[in-house]
Amino acid sequence: MATMKEAAAEFLAQKRIAVAGVSRTDGGHGGNVVYQRLRERGYEVFAVNPNAEEVEGDRSYPDLASIPGGVEAVVLATTPEVTEQMMSRCAEAGVRFVWIHRGPGGGSYSERAVEIGRDAGLSVIPSGCPLMYGETSDGAHRAMRWVFDLVGRLPKEV
Repeated sequence: MATMKEAAAEFLAQKRIAVAGVSRTDGGHGGNVVYQRLRERGYEVFAVNPNAEEVEGDRSYPDLASIPGGVEAVVLATTPEVTEQMMSRCAEAGVRFVWIHRGPGGGSYSERAVEIGRDAGLSVIPSGCPLMYGETSDGAHRAMRWVFDLVGRLPKEV
């Protein structure tokens, strides 16, 4: 198993990343914040929302299979029930890296989704946020990572 820091670095080394669950109306939604930051940092990022043609001024895709050329990694910022479905879709689409977004609340986490992903051989990060690590991070997210680490909210290994 990789440490959380190693898994985060490997995830963020991918350059084509989809964010599933990006909202049509931003309102500070975690998926939108992740989408915006990845785009700002030069990632080729794709919004996935079956109910929107456009998100954050960019084309939105109804599913992973619709993204031309596919993606290497996916951030799941969906409801836990949808996270389970999306994890199966990630495996079908050949995605190797999946991050289940989870901030202070329950977020997108689903134990069943983690099982589905790991059973399919995917590298699954089950908690936290990509913005807590590497070049995508900022002071607020690093502080949140410190607190999550302190209270055992982030796994030591994934």
